[in-house]
Amino acid sequence: MKQNLWSSAYYKQNHFVFKLGISILLVGFGFRLLFSQSSDAIPNVTDDNIIDISTPVLENDVKPIPLDFVESPKELNQFQPKDDESEKCDIYDGEWIPNSGSPAYTNNTCRWIESHQNCMGNGRPDTGYVYWKWSPKACELPRFDARKFLEMMRDKSWAFVGDSITRNHLQSFLCLLSQVEDAVELFHDKDYKNRKWHFPSYNLTVSVMWSPFLAKADIFEDINGVSSSEIQLHLDVLDKTWTEQFDTWDYILFSSGKWFIKTAIYYENNSILGCHGCEGKNYTDLGFNFAYQKILKNLFEFIMNSNPKSMIIYRTSTPDHFENGTWSTGGSCDRMVPAKEGEFELADVNRILREIELPEISKAEERASEKGMKLKLLDVTSLSLLRPDGHPGPYRHFYPFAEDKNAKVQYDCLHWCLPGPIDSWNDLLMDLVVNG
Repeated sequence: MKQNLWSSAYYKQNHFVFKLGISILLVGFGFRLLFSQSSDAIPNVTDDNIIDISTPVLENDVKPIPLDFVESPKELNQFQPKDDESEKCDIYDGEWIPNSGSPAYTNNTCRWIESHQNCMGNGRPDTGYVYWKWSPKACELPRFDARKFLEMMRDKSWAFVGDSITRNHLQSFLCLLSQVEDAVELFHDKDYKNRKWHFPSYNLTVSVMWSPFLAKADIFEDINGVSSSEIQLHLDVLDKTWTEQFDTWDYILFSSGKWFIKTAIYYENNSILGCHGCEGKNYTDLGFNFAYQKILKNLFEFIMNSNPKSMIIYRTSTPDHFENGTWSTGGSCDRMVPAKEGEFELADVNRILREIELPEISKAEERASEKGMKLKLLDVTSLSLLRPDGHPGPYRHFYPFAEDKNAKVQYDCLHWCLPGPIDSWNDLLMDLVVNG
């Protein structure tokens, strides 16, 4: 009996050991199988159905992904570089991409385009320049939504203060909004340089103020830009054309730059301080950069001391695309497609303007933030540099080659066709307003 009990116990013990051994072998085989297939279990970064192919591949020095992550692509994405959910996207870093959609307006659907920028109406034969859109590299930039914008701007007022490119920008702004409700003009001066419009259903007013230097300036030019005397520019006195109305606006966009290149006598405290380009006169040539920086400092000091409740936006100066000459020496711009990155470099003048305005705006933004004020940069320089195809060129004139296909006409490679690339400036502007 004892022998039987011992035999039974011995059998059970051996049976247990045998089962344990089999189990260990099976577990070992399972682990080997799992590891041998683990590379297939990690989502393939070239598979569009799992992870977008634009997602950067993990570098070799990154720690291995735990095996319990491999079935969760969403969790795998935590190991990828962060997108604009954690850092605000740079809307100014991008490229122009083809856009098959129709332009938001045409010269037939907007009556606020001035003749010099009415490229379609003046007979420009190619239309490809309107079928591109600005696309930031790291995020989506929504197109200007006129209806949404008007709803946001109920009972508000806007002002665009600056030179003729500012007015060019303003016309694009009006044309986009007028596709929802046409603007009603309330006022214009005799030269149509200072104007005001109203959108009745939204009680939105929009003004444009001609102030090419943003400061007091006596200008002696005709409509074609021919001067009879040097400009008298007061560096220490801002232009009362806009300062007297400054407190009445909710949104103000300032811009300047190009006019500082012109020959001018500089004043301070009503006394001649120096000049720019005044050859033959016994004045110190201080350079246009001196004047631009000094006036920008005065502008931002005025804004800070005014402590406005309005949102202030400063738009950077924009490049021209004259080739084989300048405005007055037969320069032209006949390109019909955007330039590739690096194909155009900023001209020295534009580079100097930019080197002045960016630091001054940055300092002003920091001061404004400390005071709880809204002051923002609208940087259109880089994206505009890539659009040599967007200027009126010879089509600033009405059908310039109608009578003579070889006619010599002055090209405009500074202002912008409407519709055209300048409309994307308002995509950027709306992003500033919505997210600023």
